[in-house]
Amino acid sequence: MKAKKTILCVDDNEQLLSVRKVILETRGYRVLACTNGRKALEVFKQGGVDLILSDLAMPEFDGVELIDSIKNLAPETPAILFSGKVKIYERETRADVFLPKGMYGPAELLEHIRLLLVRKRGPKRAVARVALSSEIKATGSYPVAS
Repeated sequence: MKAKKTILCVDDNEQLLSVRKVILETRGYRVLACTNGRKALEVFKQGGVDLILSDLAMPEFDGVELIDSIKNLAPETPAILFSGKVKIYERETRADVFLPKGMYGPAELLEHIRLLLVRKRGPKRAVARVALSSEIKATGSYPVAS
């Protein structure tokens, strides 16, 4: 069975967070939900998070600060930033995608998530396959796990 991808979902609006959590879980994702950026950073540091989905405007520690902190720890982690107050985000951010709330449907969000997760794992699998085929060519046999 394929392991579920884990999404860290962050929003200070608990109702929207709950709706987003249900949407993601019904599509087979494991969701860790947090209502503030500081708690989300603590959860991320525990490991196992495949993607970040964060609101922009949150008290104390906003989405930009959260994503910046996470990218400093793990630059390969995909991040989606969204906002209900801002329709176009013009400041520099390390988020991979910016989505204005109310301007996209669940299908679009799920497609962005799918594409970011594929992009994240893509090169690793390709590199592993190249290394494996090189080893098979060099030794003439398949490697044995130890």
